[in-house]
Amino acid sequence: MRARYRCSACGNLTRFDVVATRRTRSFHHFSVGGELSVEDEAVLDERVEEVTCRWCGASGDAIQPISSDELPAEASVEQ
Repeated sequence: MRARYRCSACGNLTRFDVVATRRTRSFHHFSVGGELSVEDEAVLDERVEEVTCRWCGASGDAIQPISSDELPAEASVEQ
């Protein structure tokens, strides 16, 4: 499950720019015509480098990861 975030500067719970580095393993299936289809992708390692609020531009300590039980009832339904 991916992390959810809250911006303590403006209260945003839904819009963030996330810069991350991922190491994955995936099955690349090329059709006879050369079209690529990526299947069975597994994330082996992921590092979130930066999260920025889309509403107010805050980053760093203003952005806090939260768990689903910390969300208001109406926000936990929104996905």
